[in-house]
Amino acid sequence: MESVKRIAQSEGHNLRVIGGTAGGRRLKEPVGFSIRPTTDMVKESVFNIIQFDIEGRRVLDLFAGTGQLGIEALSRGAKSAVFVDSRPEAVRLIWENIKICGFTDAVSVYTRDALKYLADKEKYDLIFLDPPYDTPLAGKAISKIIEFDKLNRNGIIICEIKADSAPPVAVQPYHLLKEYKYGTVKIARYERKADLNAESVSAL
Repeated sequence: MESVKRIAQSEGHNLRVIGGTAGGRRLKEPVGFSIRPTTDMVKESVFNIIQFDIEGRRVLDLFAGTGQLGIEALSRGAKSAVFVDSRPEAVRLIWENIKICGFTDAVSVYTRDALKYLADKEKYDLIFLDPPYDTPLAGKAISKIIEFDKLNRNGIIICEIKADSAPPVAVQPYHLLKEYKYGTVKIARYERKADLNAESVSAL
């Protein structure tokens, strides 16, 4: 859940896994290339929000950066995680952090364009999105997720955008559930409802 933005001193973030089986592990940070890591405060808040929706789930960390959100989900009991980033240097960093935490058997990591990856057939229970700020990528990613129906029933999208930005619009069966603000950051939580036909049948 990290995007492109120049960092003056990337070493100052002290990335770590906050909770779960790998809690306390220090993650390697970007040096010499541009990634904006999600802060510990925002990350902890996000995982408090979804704490009961992680265990046993299939996770997609899109625009993955250091991979810290997908790794945090694995540490807290997610079944598996897929990491996607278009930059080879980011993918190398993601692999290093996965190895630090011992999750190599539960992951796939791809050097691919995030939007193009969404056309693949796999579905997920939890998707993290943090594309670069001041770009249309958040809206495009949400649109692609809906177009290709990437979430399983009752699945969740966590999308990080600037606090002064409007969250991307969703259409049924996807909907924006809630927005949370943390300083200059906004977290938009989306969910995929049950199919309308299934809801109609269950109501009979």
